[in-house]
Amino acid sequence: MSDRALRIAVGVLALAGTGIAAYLTYTKYADATIACATGGCETVQDSEYAEILGLPVPVLGLVGYLAIFATAWFAGDTARVAGAALALGGLAFSVYLIFVQVFAIEAYCQWCLASDAVMALLAVATVARLRRPSAT
Repeated sequence: MSDRALRIAVGVLALAGTGIAAYLTYTKYADATIACATGGCETVQDSEYAEILGLPVPVLGLVGYLAIFATAWFAGDTARVAGAALALGGLAFSVYLIFVQVFAIEAYCQWCLASDAVMALLAVATVARLRRPSAT
């Protein structure tokens, strides 16, 4: 797959993640009910794990997805390394959050799990982009 195609894939996935994180950020600050088929979204969103240093986790996701999206605009090695580092860090955090849902909260948020899946796909796409020969 070409670098251009991978950049497009990263951009589209990052926008999908941005949409999920923006929705969860909105519901958090608007104190709105989350549309949820699992019944656990509110439990997860209201848990003690939903904030880090007073910052809601969806806000961290929003910033992370936007940063990854920004790396898709550039073809250089710096953008490729930054995108992969951000996505792999996001994936590690996503894995932690899955464990929190399963073992600590014992509730599942479909939006959070969708975000985790998007981040996993972003990790694959950004690492594939990183592994491509440098286009100099």
